[in-house]
Parts: sequence; C-alpha cells; structure tokens
Amino acid sequence: MWSSLNKWFWSEKLWLRPNATWAVLENRDGHVYPHPPDLLAALPMALALLVLRFAFERFIALPLSHWLGVKDQLRRPVKPIPELERLFITAGQEPKEAQMAFLASKCGLTLQQTRRWFFRRRNQARTPMSKKFCEASWKFTYYLCCSLSGFSILYHESWLWSPVMCWDNYPNQPLKFSLYCWYLLELSFYISLLIMLPFDIKRKDFKEQVVHHFIAIVLIFFSYSCNLLRIGSLVLLLHDLADLVLEVGKMFNYTQYQKVCKVLFFIFALVFFYTRLVLFPTQILYTTYYDSIEGSSPFFGYYFLNGLLMMLQLLHFFWFYLILRMLCTFTWKGKMKDVRSDAEESNSSDSEVVKKKSTTAEWGGSLVRVDHL
Repeated sequence: MWSSLNKWFWSEKLWLRPNATWAVLENRDGHVYPHPPDLLAALPMALALLVLRFAFERFIALPLSHWLGVKDQLRRPVKPIPELERLFITAGQEPKEAQMAFLASKCGLTLQQTRRWFFRRRNQARTPMSKKFCEASWKFTYYLCCSLSGFSILYHESWLWSPVMCWDNYPNQPLKFSLYCWYLLELSFYISLLIMLPFDIKRKDFKEQVVHHFIAIVLIFFSYSCNLLRIGSLVLLLHDLADLVLEVGKMFNYTQYQKVCKVLFFIFALVFFYTRLVLFPTQILYTTYYDSIEGSSPFFGYYFLNGLLMMLQLLHFFWFYLILRMLCTFTWKGKMKDVRSDAEESNSSDSEVVKKKSTTAEWGGSLVRVDHL
C-alpha cells in the first residue's frame, strides 16, 4: 500500500510539465540534479542552528545587550493564588469584569485587589527586553549572512536580473553545489523557527507566523524536488532583504536609540513595499503564472506553486497593513509602537493603573482603551 501511495504522490502528471519525466532529473554526464532525499540533511542542520542560536544569544547577544544599556524592567512578584492563576492561563490575561468579580468573592479579595493581581501577573509574564534583543540579534545575524551569501551566489546568474530565465530549458537545469547549500540552510532555518515559535516572543500575529513558516517549508521542499530552485532562490532572497532591516531596527528600538529606530523603520517600510508588494507580484507571480507554462498546458504542480505564492502575497498585504498602522501611530502621536506586541505596563502605581484600566471609551461599536499602558 505504501509503495502504491508513494507512486501516486510522485506521479509525473502531478508535479511536472506535460511529457516531462523524472528521468530528466537523474544525474548524468557529470551533472547533478536535485532529489528530495537530499533535503533530509535539513533536520540535523536545524538542530545545529538551534544549538548555535543558544550559544550566540548566551555568549554574544546577551553581553552585547548589557554593553549597549538594554535594561529589563523590575517587576513586583505576584502572590500565588491558584484560582486566579488558573483563569489567567485558561481564559486569557485580561478576564472580563464579571469573571474577576466572581473570583474576588471566591478568594476573599476585593475587586480592586483582583485587578491589581492580574496587572502584576501580566507584567510578570512579559518577555524581558534583553531576551527580545537577543532574538532580534540572532535573526539579524542570520539574515545578514544569508542575504550576502545568497546574493553572491546569484549575482552572476541570468535569472536574478531576468526572472523569465528561470524557465530556460526547464526542467533540465543542473544543480550547483553552492545553491544547494544555500537552499539547505534556508530550509533548516525555517524549520528551526517553526520549532522555536512556542518559546519565542509570542506576538499578536502568531498564527500568521505559523502559516508563513509552514508555507515557506513546503515551498522550499516542493521547489527543490521539482527543480524549481531558480524561482525559489529569488523568493528567498526577496524575503530576507526586508527581514534584515526589520531585525536591526528592533535592536535599536530595544537599546532606546529611538531616532535611529524610526529611520530604520521607514527604510524597512520602503524595502518591504518594494520587494513584497511591487517586485514579488510583478516579477515572481507574473513569471510563475504566465512564463512557466509557455508552450505547455497547466498542471497540478503549476496550480500548487501559484497557490502557495498567492498565500504568501496575502500575508504580505496583512503585514503591510500592520506597518501602515504603525506609520499612522507615529505620524499622529509621534510615537513608534509595534502593534503586534503588547505594550509594557508601568509598575509605578498599581492603584493608578487599576483606575486607568477601568476607563474605556465606546467607539464604532467596540471598546477602545483610552490609555496606552
């Protein structure tokens, strides 16, 4: 049964152009072609990247954060109360007023004391600034090295400057060892990101990040297996460029260099817009939709590839919407705020915070916080 399922899954009619066979991708005449088992090396490499990341954050990024003056806010410890802790974990960090009132009477507390407990518990659960700096430092280092190596590998390739060349003599395109190493590194990195998502800083676009990493892994595996490395390499390079600027901007934000952070954010917004909302649809999506089937008819692999790329494009629109929100916040209030992350709550006065948190304004049928704690 397994052999029948495997034969059906790797059917040439599903993944290759009409009249093309897997025999075209067999090694011959001194030329090497991609084979799916080659990517199994990504699993141990992903674990190696995780070990390297832990070592980098511990011995390089953390001392660097201290040297640059990154300080973790001191937070008052919260008194363990099992009933409140259970609600905090199961129902969310900001329970409804009725739930807090019920628990207050159950635990023998006043409503104000219960509010104060949740306030302190939220601050206790927040990610320390030094951890945020270490994560951004690791990603910046990776994107910098990977972007430079990727650009050096593709610089002399015709398809970098003319994406239509991705389909020249396809699928009979020999595999270069340097391109294989870069592809393997990118796959390993996204696997490591997917593994670390539950442990990294959890932002409001957590689900979108999971979808993005999963699509990236599937795209890398699929494009390698079907020898679509040329178009796949362009997609990887475009994505790394914007992420590189984003991570260095985060580092300056955590070190309180706000002026540099604001400049980098505007640069990031421009790079993101140009690479993912201009180049990606006009160069990548256009060539995969039109040029990839020139002289042939559509097939399942064609729809599968374009479907995944369109899902990436939808995520690009979603994240650019968040970028525009941040730009509007900065324009109107002169304050740069990451709308994906929860704001830090001040420990200066619990009673004042409790009073402020109870003040809300109804606008457009929804409750919007008046204060920004």
